[in-house]
Amino acid sequence: MQRPWRESGMTKRGIIEELLTRHQNFTHRESETIVNAMFDEMAKALASGERIEIRGFGSFGVKKRQARQGRNPKTGAAVKVDAKRIPFFRAGKELKLEVNGAEASKARARVAR
Repeated sequence: MQRPWRESGMTKRGIIEELLTRHQNFTHRESETIVNAMFDEMAKALASGERIEIRGFGSFGVKKRQARQGRNPKTGAAVKVDAKRIPFFRAGKELKLEVNGAEASKARARVAR
């Protein structure tokens, strides 16, 4: 069965709809609250410098970027770029296998035609 959110990419709304599909005892408001709470807590953890690990999926963390000298692409003038913290995601082994397995099966299907 094709999921509606898979046609144009995954969205927060699609995640809420999937939760409703899998757990029909939840109301739409409850599903929305669950998804929002999860994302809010993840954002708070990253903002405080914590690492998030979801086994079988991957990990989220924060990398520190040093201040540096950059260039304005339009004028070529030197610009000071301040130090900052950047969130990043590292895919877990199982997710990488799933993604590569999906790509391999699509490639096999194209060859079989």
